[in-house]
Amino acid sequence: NKMVIIGIIIMFLGYLFLAIPLGGGSVAIAAMGAALLLVSLGTGFFKGNLQVMVGDLYNDPKYAQNRDSGFSLFYMAINIGALFAPTAATTIMAWAQNNLGYSKADSYHFAFAVACVSVIISILIYFLGKKTYQQVLVADKKKEDGKAEEVEEMSPAETKERIVCLGLVFAVVIFFWMAFHQNGLTLTWFADEFTAREATGATGMMFNVINLVWCIFMVFGICGLLTAPKGTSGKSKLINLAFIVIPAAILGYTYMNSGDQTVAIDAPIFQQFNPCFVVALTPVSIALFGWLGRIGKEPKAPVKIGLGMLVAAGAYLLMTVSSLGLPATDHPNHVADVTPNLLVSTYLILTFAELLLSPIGISFVSKVAPPKYKGMIMGGWFVATALGNKLVSIPGHMWDMPLPVVWGTLMVICLLAALFIFSIIKKLNRVS
Repeated sequence: NKMVIIGIIIMFLGYLFLAIPLGGGSVAIAAMGAALLLVSLGTGFFKGNLQVMVGDLYNDPKYAQNRDSGFSLFYMAINIGALFAPTAATTIMAWAQNNLGYSKADSYHFAFAVACVSVIISILIYFLGKKTYQQVLVADKKKEDGKAEEVEEMSPAETKERIVCLGLVFAVVIFFWMAFHQNGLTLTWFADEFTAREATGATGMMFNVINLVWCIFMVFGICGLLTAPKGTSGKSKLINLAFIVIPAAILGYTYMNSGDQTVAIDAPIFQQFNPCFVVALTPVSIALFGWLGRIGKEPKAPVKIGLGMLVAAGAYLLMTVSSLGLPATDHPNHVADVTPNLLVSTYLILTFAELLLSPIGISFVSKVAPPKYKGMIMGGWFVATALGNKLVSIPGHMWDMPLPVVWGTLMVICLLAALFIFSIIKKLNRVS
């Protein structure tokens, strides 16, 4: 709890420094370096310990079966903020340019001011919601006072087996994030160089975040109707039905009145689709695996992770096939006008993969990690993520090659990682 609070405060200071426009001199560069260091440090304190707290909510055996669903909801909440981040950042930057006279190079500071406000809101939510995670705080207090109930010690052999299994999963996670975070590099380059910069109709409507929110409401309503248990009140059914009908009517009205308008598309705006799909598909994922669990068919976490790598390979298979016949890259020139639906579909498939691997992987770590090393091993998850982010640059160095080679390489990497997971699946299932 204390480390989470310290992390939030340090993150806030980092974003505050980034929000101050200091120009482009040596002082500004030093301030940016210090700010990024604070954000990184604060994130390390905050995120790892918060995920441990989420895992501890499900230590009670009567809640243990809901661990994967809990982490999925946790992951969805993170992405609600990410859904609005691109629009909030570009809007506040445009306002600063048009109303305050800031240049494009300096207006980005205002986007970090939005981040500062968001951190303050998160602090308030954390403290106001303390009753919902009180049992974790009580357990932590007992540990500090030396009064915690003794936890059964694992044998050295079992501890070693679990750490080895987690290390093998981390190795796969590295290559997943290498492939997934191409949304910040080669997939954005593809959006800039090869994707149409205008769209109309339903495709154009996708680039308005409000329309995406209405679609999310519709998905929630459909899931609510389809998964409602027997005996659900008519009022609940009507609420779910309203979640479908009202957004559908609004979207239909918008399409009829502005669907023929041309919408300009900038490459960075594609970043909104991944968090949108995370929020929309999380209830679908929870409902699907809940149903499989009730009939005794829900796969264990390692199987879900392997399936996630296969799905990620499918996303790059789509990119490979769709890139056949495209001209060679000529960065930074715009050389083609591929439909935006290709990248949107790729982000959709990658999000399926992410939901199978990331929240489920974090849940797996919180469950399998030996109690003595839980915090350290959760840190190992972030090390694996960081290494994957470091390797993101490798496909970037291949950008001058034919596009099918770039995407095909990522597809093969994902396939090999999936094969590796399934080759050791019995070992992983034994500890999960």
